Amino acid sequence: MSTFSEFGLEPKVLQAITEMGFEEATPIQTKSIPVAMTGRDLIGQAQTGTGKTAAFGLPLINKISKEERIVALIMAPTRELAIQVAEEIGKLSRFKGIRSLPIYGGQDISRQIRALKKKPQIIIGTPGRLLDHINRKTIKLDDVQTVILDEADEMLDMGFMEDIQAILKLVPEERQTMLFSATMPPNIQKLAQQFLKDPEHVSVIPKQVSAPLIDQAYIEVNERQKFDALSRLLDMESPELAIVFGRTKRRVDELSEALQKRGYSADGLHGDLSQNQRDTVMRKFRDGSIDVLVATDVAARGLDVSGVTHVVNFDLPQDPESYVHRIGRTGRAGKEGAAYSFVTPREIDHLHFIERVTRHRIPRKPLPSIAEAIEGKQRITAERLIDIVESGELNEYKGIAIQLLEQYDSVNLLAAAIKLVTGGDKNESTHIELTPEEPIRVKRRKPDIRSSGRKPSGYGNRNSGGGGGSYRRDNRDGRSFGSGKGGYSKEGGSRDSSRSSSYDRKPRPSGERRPYNRSEDNN
Repeated sequence: MSTFSEFGLEPKVLQAITEMGFEEATPIQTKSIPVAMTGRDLIGQAQTGTGKTAAFGLPLINKISKEERIVALIMAPTRELAIQVAEEIGKLSRFKGIRSLPIYGGQDISRQIRALKKKPQIIIGTPGRLLDHINRKTIKLDDVQTVILDEADEMLDMGFMEDIQAILKLVPEERQTMLFSATMPPNIQKLAQQFLKDPEHVSVIPKQVSAPLIDQAYIEVNERQKFDALSRLLDMESPELAIVFGRTKRRVDELSEALQKRGYSADGLHGDLSQNQRDTVMRKFRDGSIDVLVATDVAARGLDVSGVTHVVNFDLPQDPESYVHRIGRTGRAGKEGAAYSFVTPREIDHLHFIERVTRHRIPRKPLPSIAEAIEGKQRITAERLIDIVESGELNEYKGIAIQLLEQYDSVNLLAAAIKLVTGGDKNESTHIELTPEEPIRVKRRKPDIRSSGRKPSGYGNRNSGGGGGSYRRDNRDGRSFGSGKGGYSKEGGSRDSSRSSSYDRKPRPSGERRPYNRSEDNN
């Protein structure tokens, strides 16, 4: 793995990365960025949710200056992805003052034309609406130096091949072209052969998790329940050594401080600590002075501490590779270990994505109750008391014990000792509230209505605006053709410019989430 400082990115880009909480590049970023920085054409193969946007976005932003022309074009299959990519590009380029603009069907085209007059350098759009603008001459591609095809396999599945080919033929031949796709079917290979020049092919092949000694499980909790859930889990399991993974440096700082307030021996480890501080924390963890280490992925990279019995993913990792790395901190040297992941309801799809890539089903376990946590802590304390009794090294404590027994009942004394050691139920009464973090989402593919046989309202209806002739709409991006009057509507959709294609007409239903964006939450 690499840190972003190793790629030769300019300071303003690195500043944006730091502000966003990035510490370490994902596998696809590690492989793609050095190639993209050379200006060579690139084919990147990786699953959704592995950080592809930053893989092409960082080299792109790094080479753009404040010029008043369109120099980069990014094509995406859906309006949701176009918006998301534009948001991330905006965050990555904030200190360079680069302007980017999403272009998609379903939005008033006159609004987009007004935005284009502000001279953005980067256009992110769906192919059909891009062609509309090109035909209107509101977008000119004469100065484009970089073209990126994001989720190319999905764009081709949705029938955009001809549109993509038409657009690429209008872009100057002297350019850099990057194609990113989860799969490489023949039509993608054909497209690459036609428009990419001697591309470098980088691929992140998921590996199967082989962790027979690690008991994996997830607990579904709301964001606000996470900390109490962690406290109960630590009380119930009473780990000898545990690593709790947080997504960001801020999260690690808040979480380690909150655990200390509740009486746990915990400390944090992340990339902002000096080497001296890191060494001190690790020394305390190795010698057992602290038994809970809260860390980001990058801080724990290469961490090898024997005796780690538990790993807790307080925040789900950004990609499956990180999940494999995290849980691999336990169950080492033939010993058993446990790995728990806290998952919010909105992150269930991302959990299933991790399961698919790692080819391992992660069972669900219920949130521990307060009673279970107390019982577990008392049980562990009783076992430790018995171990101390059997060790026989108690002579210096017997005097005070005899005095206490002369005044108090032995059962009450022992109960008081257990309460003192366990802290009673004070944990739940200490209110702790962490800064909430945005949950990870994974994208679901929309059905292609053209192949489903279903006709949306207004399709093929003589009275739907076709001027008396048979009228159909191209389902891809809001362009309309027909044999009635007017045939083609210049308003970027049907005759009613507020209507658009089946892909761009409206947001996804509430149960469907936009593609997961790694950079928003990276550690």
